[in-house]
Amino acid sequence: MANRVSALIITGYGINCEVECEYTARKAGADKTRIIHFSELLTGEAKLTDHNFIIFPGGFIDGDDLGAAQAAAQRWQYAKDASDAPLLNQLKKFIEDDGIAIGICNGFQLMAKLGLLPALDGRYFERQSSLVNNASARFEDRWVHLKVNRNSPCVFTRGLDKLYLPVRHGEGYFVPLDAATRERLHRENLVVAQYAHPDTGEPTTEYPYNPNGSPQGVAAICDPSGRLMGLMPHPEAFNDPTNHPGWTRGETATLGLKLFENGVRYLRESKCSAA
Repeated sequence: MANRVSALIITGYGINCEVECEYTARKAGADKTRIIHFSELLTGEAKLTDHNFIIFPGGFIDGDDLGAAQAAAQRWQYAKDASDAPLLNQLKKFIEDDGIAIGICNGFQLMAKLGLLPALDGRYFERQSSLVNNASARFEDRWVHLKVNRNSPCVFTRGLDKLYLPVRHGEGYFVPLDAATRERLHRENLVVAQYAHPDTGEPTTEYPYNPNGSPQGVAAICDPSGRLMGLMPHPEAFNDPTNHPGWTRGETATLGLKLFENGVRYLRESKCSAA
């Protein structure tokens, strides 16, 4: 019997894409979707371990003024739940139970700063990467082409080789801990997607095709298990063909919805069941 998929979408403190994420997860086939405020994890009204799919949405978390989710990462690190236990215990158990998680924009920044990504050698909650100010020193709001790494273990991008998605961020320049970390991310295929030039389909650092200047065009990464992914573009904002900026001209592309569908399919076939 296929597993049920229960998606938890976490909001609060400036996040403003939670409704799009919930709708997209539901449209992708999740059996249960629930939007909760971060504070509900502290009061016991919600538990991470009651779900097998966590979505960290984008938005202007903490006003986007404090270093791209740095404040949010501190909040998670020191928070305690209703039993006075560290909230991170729930997150650790969620990972151990083979749950999947996707962080979008601010959600990606949060996952990086909290040490959920890239988690090389299984070192979760140890910061190995970050995202900083765009090279343009401006907020970027545009659609971008992405080259998807077909060799990546990422469960969300299986079967995909390219995407066309919107970005809207001011801090998306990806920075690994050091050169050795950067080399491993590429060598181990943990770089899931790169900004691509529309004429060649190849990774680029050329502006505006690469909206933030990330070296090697890094737009998305995953952990070694492939179950945790972070990306700066917004797949939930392309959940219907009419979201495409050229849809009235008959232009089309693979929907960002596909990433959510892949996540749901993975959970149906995996050993990770929702409570």
